[in-house]
Amino acid sequence: MQVEWYGQSAFRLTADGTTVAIDPFGDMSALGSSHGIHWEYPAIDGLEASLLLVTHEHRDHNAVEVVGGEPEVLRSTAGTLESPLGEVVAIASEHDDQAGTQRGPNTIFVFELDGLRVAHMGDFGQSELREEQAAALGGLDLLILPVGGGPTIGAQGAGAIVERLAPRWAVPMHYRTPRIGFLETADEFLAGAAQVHRLDAPSFETGELPAAEGPLVVVPAAP
Repeated sequence: MQVEWYGQSAFRLTADGTTVAIDPFGDMSALGSSHGIHWEYPAIDGLEASLLLVTHEHRDHNAVEVVGGEPEVLRSTAGTLESPLGEVVAIASEHDDQAGTQRGPNTIFVFELDGLRVAHMGDFGQSELREEQAAALGGLDLLILPVGGGPTIGAQGAGAIVERLAPRWAVPMHYRTPRIGFLETADEFLAGAAQVHRLDAPSFETGELPAAEGPLVVVPAAP
């Protein structure tokens, strides 16, 4: 399976001619002029998908118009749903640690691609996973989760989730890079990880990752 990070929480996962796009964003230059936020990730362009997942309705996550190919769209929902991949589990969660009253709901998506069980946490902001959420996630091969704090969990919360779920690979997202001027960096999260594999590019093939005992934190380069 090929995994590509576009920045923030946007990803493309492709295997066997099937592509899943998650949390795409478009032109975010207005953030600089209206909110004074430094954002230099290039707008997503040329991405086509069979399935498009939107974890929540914030504009740096829900630009469905930038994804071509007439994908089936699952957005901001919960349930066990059918898709071009087969079953997708959409787990209800919150964008904050106050029962969603500050930033609203968030969906954790779980699906299988290329024989691998994948979870994308979206802007998960709860103080910890609830028991029923952890049970619904199940055993994972690839876990993509926020680590930059602010409106989501930070290093401590993300580290606890990786330890609890013990995925084969964990990919951090939604943190400060040279392209983005808010949130915390991934440094604290990475310092607490037992095994870290840094990449020189924003994409990678899962079959080319080094073998590891226990979770391997895979860090794509910022686009």
